Amino acid sequence: MQRLKQYWRFWFVIVLGTIALWLQFVQHQGRIAQWIVTGVGILLAILMFIEMVQTLRSGKFGVDLLAITAVVATLAVGEYWAALIVLLMLTGGDALEDFAASKANSELQELLNNSPQTAHRLVDDQVTDVPVAAVSVGDQLMVRPGEVMPVDGTLMTGPTTVNESSLTGEARPIDKAAGQTVMSGSVNGEASVVLRADQTADNSQYQNIVRLVKQAEAQPANFVRMADRYAVPFTLLAYVIAGLAWFFSGDPVRLAEVLVVASPCPLILAAPIALISGMSRASRNGIIVKTGTTLEKLAQVKTFAFDKTGTITQGQLLVDQVVPVTAITADKLLQLAASTEQHSGHVLAQSMVAANEQPLLTATDVQETTARGVQATIDGQLVKAGKADFVAETSIERPDQTAVFVSIAGIYQGYVSFSDRVRPEAATTMRALHELGVSNLLMISGDRLAIAQAIAKEVGIDQVHADRLPAEKIDVLTELPKEQRPVAMVGDGINDAPSLAMADVGIAMGAHGATAASESADAVVLKDDLTRVSVARKIAQDTMRVAKQAVLIGIFICTGLMIIASFGVIPAIIGAVFQEVVDTVTILYALRARSER
Repeated sequence: MQRLKQYWRFWFVIVLGTIALWLQFVQHQGRIAQWIVTGVGILLAILMFIEMVQTLRSGKFGVDLLAITAVVATLAVGEYWAALIVLLMLTGGDALEDFAASKANSELQELLNNSPQTAHRLVDDQVTDVPVAAVSVGDQLMVRPGEVMPVDGTLMTGPTTVNESSLTGEARPIDKAAGQTVMSGSVNGEASVVLRADQTADNSQYQNIVRLVKQAEAQPANFVRMADRYAVPFTLLAYVIAGLAWFFSGDPVRLAEVLVVASPCPLILAAPIALISGMSRASRNGIIVKTGTTLEKLAQVKTFAFDKTGTITQGQLLVDQVVPVTAITADKLLQLAASTEQHSGHVLAQSMVAANEQPLLTATDVQETTARGVQATIDGQLVKAGKADFVAETSIERPDQTAVFVSIAGIYQGYVSFSDRVRPEAATTMRALHELGVSNLLMISGDRLAIAQAIAKEVGIDQVHADRLPAEKIDVLTELPKEQRPVAMVGDGINDAPSLAMADVGIAMGAHGATAASESADAVVLKDDLTRVSVARKIAQDTMRVAKQAVLIGIFICTGLMIIASFGVIPAIIGAVFQEVVDTVTILYALRARSER
């Protein structure tokens, strides 16, 4: 609606201005042309005045006051063609600025579409499908393999394996036994389970994420645009020069002549065009920046916060070590484990099969025990692969990492450990951000503290916050001290969506990330490359430097023209034309933000 309003004004001035020109110079109806231009000027001045009052009430100061004064002054002294030029510049600049601030998508449609819609309610051994909103606390629900847990609840049967990546961002499967709690939005594994509802759907974790994003987006950013920062001193300077010119000359026309060349064209045009150019440059580098204001804020960010899984790391659990504890070789141990689990759909089984470079052995009498492991007969021997207490009765020393333990004929042989690999470009990205003036780098993860700290040390991150759910990630951001703000959050999953929306700048790794994260972010990295984050920071800084230079160049030229016009040597309409020359210089300089440096 805002965009339509700005475009309507621009085309309104274009159409009626063209009609006025035709009446003046073709039909020689100068009086009617003057009435049309005056009417347009008065109408838009009133609309801008109302908006200016609303802006002032919100505690901000825009550039409209000087423009309104210029329009009114030129109309009052009969310089209506100069007024038309000012109106054309003003409405065109507003439309251009609105175009630069392209509409951010905050509907989170993908998140809403993926939320549980139906639950299988279990009453007297009869299963009935009901809307998830109809589930009450205490209801028993059947959750089949591969289905999403509809509400937060406690498992009445088990064990099973659940995937909580949509909530915590962690790809590691979680084993759950009867009596343990599960969160809505987590995906059930390969066994049907009965769940007792502990919360209604509206109060469950998945809907909390939706609610958190909406609440975060509803909070306005505490940010002042560059154009508004320059508006106050420039407006005061223009009024002082115009007032002095009128006072010493005694001619009100002199006031209009000064204000025409003082119209804030550089403030209205330079920043939006530089921002459009910067956004275009970002797009060429695989980064979609949704609004021009995002670039302004990104250039000032002091803290970058990163999700771990899928952002700092690759988001895939891969074989890290094969550790035999007997005379068996590591290659043979991995071959036996992969052969035993070759038909399993478990993510760890798939990783072992992918890492094994030996031919898979024939496995017979395969039996998979949900959430515990797989056993099979290979070469006449019973091989077990899975949890420690599944493969052997003796006590086994367990590593800190996720691991699959292997035994042959009841004798423990060793384990295969897994880790989420750090992105090869992560350390380079952190160094680049420090060099670009970012004083603080954070990692906020749902993973365990020891794992998060090891990864942070490897890539060069300053602070670690581990074991955090989505709401707790927001707490980390909101509790940052003032000297560490503004803050940018980088993430890739649905669980990151609230944090991306809450941060001053949200950056989504969108190549493989959740659509909901991309929709709630201010910028989206389309390439699966973390260095694009530091590139975005550099583009933002370059863009704002060019924008600032363009604004200052325009202000200096305008100030010189105001001083000259105060002596009465520049008629109002000539001053308006000079102002367009200033616009051209400003635009050409602002377009430098498109180029790579």
